[in-house]
Amino acid sequence: MAQQKEFLNAQSKKPSASSPPLPWRTRIALSVISAVTDYSRRQNGTVNRRLLDFFALKTPANPNPVNGVKSSDITVDPSRHLWFRLIVPTTDESRKMSTLPIIVFFHGGGFVYLSADGMAYDAVCRRFARKTPAVVVSVNYRLAPEHRYPAQYDDGFDVLKFLDDERNRGILPENVNLSCCFLAGDSAGGNLAHHMAKRASESTSNFKTLKVIGLVAIQPFFGGEERTEAEARLAKIDPLISVTRTDWTWKAFLPPGEGMDRDHEAINVSGPRAADISKLDFPATLVVVGGFDSLQDWQRRYYEWLKKSGKEVYLLEYPTMVHAFYIFPELPESTQLISEIKDFIHKQCSKVVKN
Repeated sequence: MAQQKEFLNAQSKKPSASSPPLPWRTRIALSVISAVTDYSRRQNGTVNRRLLDFFALKTPANPNPVNGVKSSDITVDPSRHLWFRLIVPTTDESRKMSTLPIIVFFHGGGFVYLSADGMAYDAVCRRFARKTPAVVVSVNYRLAPEHRYPAQYDDGFDVLKFLDDERNRGILPENVNLSCCFLAGDSAGGNLAHHMAKRASESTSNFKTLKVIGLVAIQPFFGGEERTEAEARLAKIDPLISVTRTDWTWKAFLPPGEGMDRDHEAINVSGPRAADISKLDFPATLVVVGGFDSLQDWQRRYYEWLKKSGKEVYLLEYPTMVHAFYIFPELPESTQLISEIKDFIHKQCSKVVKN
């Protein structure tokens, strides 16, 4: 109760930050996203999929090169509708490279919303493929509350095993380098990418060729029972994230049962029930934080936890940016982030080449 009172008192104080400096186009898009997700949530814990499908903007795969990339959709397990979008660069730069890294990408959406074929994520992954350049595998995992934890993690890990399976090599370009594999994702996808990196580090014997050498956690969706300073300070400023929304999605994500609260290790990865990763060969990690993102305190704790665990980790901050800013190409910071991620990937791949 004292913790809740402190949170409410912080909310009542005048925020020290002004509104994020966003163009009207971005503000309108964020308002629409917030309104649709709010209206889709039902009091009984379910979501209105019909409403979400009505407003969903989907992009089909295109096997013909367009703007330096081509794409196709690959089924992993039809029984659970598990598939991924394979995006391959076709630029002159990518053709000149003897090998290409592979990025396994997980979309955001609070584990409840969005998909790999959504227009925004298709565009982002095409940019990653073209600009890095790299082969991108964008995973379409099962969503909550219809499929609760650990379904999403199981789907992600099964895609990694699918890519490592020699029988599936013909699906990937001949010059892809599976020993230069990066896991990436934003929001819930950043959470997923972390847990996939942890599982892969714990299960190296499961992989013959695939080697995860990097993790890109873009404003990852973490949380806990505690209410943080940023959650209170940005309560009336953050256009996308609020405690009401995150509490609902975490409740939709976790199955009922003892210990299934927001301090669960899946949610509060650096909290009181955190796993000991100090002895794991955990990949080098880039953590991206936005100054107007209510989740920033959890993300910084994650960065500090990785450092204390003895891992190679880098913190990249965008002080004036909101949650999910990088999916809006009209923001210059979006282009900057793509460039930073490219540099991180090239740096880690150069280590593999030297070895």
